[in-house]
Amino acid sequence: MNNSNPIPFAAFANFERVPGASPLFYCEPPEWAAAGHAIVVDDTIHYIWARRRVGNSWVLLHSTAPTSDPAAVEHDPRNPVVLPSDEGFDEYTVEYPFPFLNPADQTYYMYYLGKRKVLPKQTGLLVSESGDMGEWARVQKTPVIAVETEYEVQGSSHPSVAIEGDTIHITYTGESANPPVLCHATAKTCDPATVTKDPGNPVFAGTGQEWDSCGVREAEILKGQEFFHVFYGGYDGTNWRAGHVRTRDFRTFEANPFNPILDLSPDPEAWDCHGILTPQVFEVEGTYYMLYAGMNGKEWQTGLAVAR
Repeated sequence: MNNSNPIPFAAFANFERVPGASPLFYCEPPEWAAAGHAIVVDDTIHYIWARRRVGNSWVLLHSTAPTSDPAAVEHDPRNPVVLPSDEGFDEYTVEYPFPFLNPADQTYYMYYLGKRKVLPKQTGLLVSESGDMGEWARVQKTPVIAVETEYEVQGSSHPSVAIEGDTIHITYTGESANPPVLCHATAKTCDPATVTKDPGNPVFAGTGQEWDSCGVREAEILKGQEFFHVFYGGYDGTNWRAGHVRTRDFRTFEANPFNPILDLSPDPEAWDCHGILTPQVFEVEGTYYMLYAGMNGKEWQTGLAVAR
């Protein structure tokens, strides 16, 4: 689907839940299976996702599936592949992992959410030790995106990445007592641990429509030929749904007229009938898929949808 023309809004207008992958990752309540992301390497999809344990401590897990069948998941016997640190900003929780290949050194890195038992949430950086995304090491013990300003006093995390030339573009969620907002930062591929926040932050607070009027969070970037496509959760005061905007410069955002692009399941018993978040869109053999978190009651699990 990559060509010289912009990806049309209609390409992301109709996502259908994949049979056998709804949910794709599941933990028995009160545990959660959420905050998952995918990266395609040759003919394999690597899923890195998070398990919320009793007590709200999170760990990271690794699973794979063939590109020919993204729902045919096999779990890494080394799981969990990342645990909270012995001490530091992530000593209680590691979640929301976003893996990416750094073209500067052809190495896999992963920004992630780290937290102590209490707020704030901050962003750390891991590097793959094994090359197969089953073993990770911390690049540094301190956050690479730390809380600094009023709009992110409770959280500067939920990272997503797109690479343009030698620049790593990062979106993250700014959390405070006010509704959450989307922020932008950059790093050079030669130094992914040195992150510079956009002076225009927060860069996006919603489309002005009712469905995302009460907060936006957990943005996911897909780089097209002309635009950065940003998929995110929008809140109407009751439920979260998945939406899409596109931007060239992280200043002006154009909303998809088909928003929200993934709505709650109409089945009142479904695992994703009460909320949709973490809508990562990725391409597999010319088809767009969305890995997303869905809520039923108080529990979040992870499912897979496909664009039709």
